[in-house]
Amino acid sequence: MTQQPELSPSTRLVVGGRPAHEHNAPVNPPIQMSSTYRQVGPSGIDSYARFTNQSWDGLEQVISDLEGGQLPGLLFASGMAAVASVLNLVPVGGTILMPAHTYMASVTIANQLEQRGVVKVVRLDIENTESVLEDLTNAAAAAGVDANSVNYAAPKVLLWLESPTNPMLEVADLPAILSAAKSLGIVSAVDNTFATPLGQQPLALGADIVAHSATKSIAGHSDVLLGITVTSNKELYDAMQAYRTSNGAIAGPFEAWLGLRGVRTLALRVGKANANALELARRLKDHPAVQAVRYPGLPEDPGYERAAAQMQSFGCVLSITLDATPEQTDDVLRALQVWTPATSLGGVESLVERRRRHAAEPDSIPESLLRLSVGIEDVEDLYADLVTAINATVLGEEK
Repeated sequence: MTQQPELSPSTRLVVGGRPAHEHNAPVNPPIQMSSTYRQVGPSGIDSYARFTNQSWDGLEQVISDLEGGQLPGLLFASGMAAVASVLNLVPVGGTILMPAHTYMASVTIANQLEQRGVVKVVRLDIENTESVLEDLTNAAAAAGVDANSVNYAAPKVLLWLESPTNPMLEVADLPAILSAAKSLGIVSAVDNTFATPLGQQPLALGADIVAHSATKSIAGHSDVLLGITVTSNKELYDAMQAYRTSNGAIAGPFEAWLGLRGVRTLALRVGKANANALELARRLKDHPAVQAVRYPGLPEDPGYERAAAQMQSFGCVLSITLDATPEQTDDVLRALQVWTPATSLGGVESLVERRRRHAAEPDSIPESLLRLSVGIEDVEDLYADLVTAINATVLGEEK
């Protein structure tokens, strides 16, 4: 894989993963629609489409390059397939540590593994670094692991992180926590979906694995399911690739092509969406019906100093907690005209969701919390639509 560090990230997004510069070569890579490949003699990894497809290569190269990986990325059929490839590395009797507030589908996988007696799950107060370091130390001691005896293909202890977290937007001290994990022989993975590779590079901060739901900002148009992992560790790469192959967690060639097409505009989309998110956070924090706003780009946010030190941008997601009942909060969503009430995030359109409508969300998520995924619309339209709905529903003002 050829990296071009002399080029800016926004340029690498556009030029990466394309065919060679040859006369009459296509500008864009072709879609390889074949389930099997010609073989004569011994079988190899290139014998069947569950093992490999050249349609994956471009997106795998581009994301790995942006994340600073020394190996190509591994493309999966969905973000959850990518997450599963990491969490299922942990053998029977192992431990998974993850934040108390984490994407609920990731929690579901961990809980299922625990319910089947495969692993123990430890939930972390991710904003309390001292507490996290204590939990890491205890887990390493209980498992008998250290930095000199790490089995990357089957780690006895796995640290799974989000920063910022979903949906509470808490920020972890990634350099401190990841450094401690490495010194203790704990394998670490960071879900970087919220930040995107343009906003944060966890490998450079000490992580062993980076995972993305490429369904979100990377593909960017709410029309495809994809996931990707990146690592510079060959043992981890081989283990995740083996999981992808044996479990059939592979991306379709057309979906991979759509993901690569979407990522070309990532810098433009992220720049606009992040600017919109910051402006909305600034305005909404002073609204009389808003109890709290969490966005790491606000100087008064508890995670601001950490985010400013380890992130290049603050993301397109914020959360607001309304001074309202759950029913009133749902009514706000019904009154919206520009925003779309829907799950997911990172698309060109702005989405909003009351997260506690999901039974799997923990009780510590406020009933009236709205997670806002900000898109690329005009910020004045977004603000006016949201405030009109809040004022009419919560404050009882006429539209």
